Amino acid sequence: MLRRCASLVVIVLGLALCAPPATAAETPATVCTVTDKRITELSGLVSDGRNWYAINDGGTSVQVFVLGRDCVVQRVITNSTDPYDVEDLARSQDGTLWLSDTGDNDKKRDTVALLAVTPQGKTTLYRLTYPDGAHDAEALLLDRKGTPYLVTKNPFGDSGVYRPSGELRSPGPTPLERVGSLRFKTTDTPGGPVGGFGSVLVTGGATSADGTVIALRTYTDAYLYPAPDGDVAAALGRDPVRIPLADEQQGEAIAFEQDGTLLSGGEGTGRPIRAVKGATALVTPATTDAAPGAGGQATGSETDSGGMEALPGLLFALCVAGGAAFAWTKLRARRRG
Repeated sequence: MLRRCASLVVIVLGLALCAPPATAAETPATVCTVTDKRITELSGLVSDGRNWYAINDGGTSVQVFVLGRDCVVQRVITNSTDPYDVEDLARSQDGTLWLSDTGDNDKKRDTVALLAVTPQGKTTLYRLTYPDGAHDAEALLLDRKGTPYLVTKNPFGDSGVYRPSGELRSPGPTPLERVGSLRFKTTDTPGGPVGGFGSVLVTGGATSADGTVIALRTYTDAYLYPAPDGDVAAALGRDPVRIPLADEQQGEAIAFEQDGTLLSGGEGTGRPIRAVKGATALVTPATTDAAPGAGGQATGSETDSGGMEALPGLLFALCVAGGAAFAWTKLRARRRG
């Protein structure tokens, strides 16, 4: 019993002392509420400046919901292609919608996939393989050239950053290469399905309209990275700006409006789409010119993206691993494999 109490104390101290400071961003404001019963697991969101495009987690066919600014579904883009576990959504400059079929909670997939979907529903499948075994990934980023980047969701350590090692081939597979890693610190932002550990789990990504700001989110917070030249890998090696997204039940969706407003949303029935106005303006020139994070740029090295500070000693490592394993088990119990 004493050992268990000591473990809990160490974990609580880690959660309380390792949080990076938040910015002076506006509190997320509700824009509208998604009440359509077909959208109960909002996992990906993008904006074209007029409409929003949304996807559910998982699914047995391609379904992209086109929403108005009142959260009402205007139409649905469909295709019979049956994905395994869709997790995120991005939109290239030519209007193609990219679905990230990269969910793999059980780490058992030989390949993952990207689905390129036109506004008319024509779908092209691109299978991908990791160079270092299976991963669960819920964040997709596109750079200005349309190159996709996947960021993995890892409860026990660094999140890996991967991109295709060459031109995408259909159906493939195309090999991925690891170009960096990220480590997030726990924060005190309330929300998410697994308590404090949810603040280190990457659940979504987005790129600003001009490609100069990259966003990753956890269940509780958004992190904005400067990308003045549009280089995603280099951007993820810089110190980010943190924006709390408090009290989202299971926050997984994140997107940028054309004017730099940050949008967020999450799974569950009747959940809101919220907005933080002027979010990209928080990534100032001073931030852009700042030196890379503690681990250097995310090209072949680690970057401390607000990464959880490493405390010495085997005890802490065991405590965190045990606590994370418990939290991850609870999360998986809430979701299908």
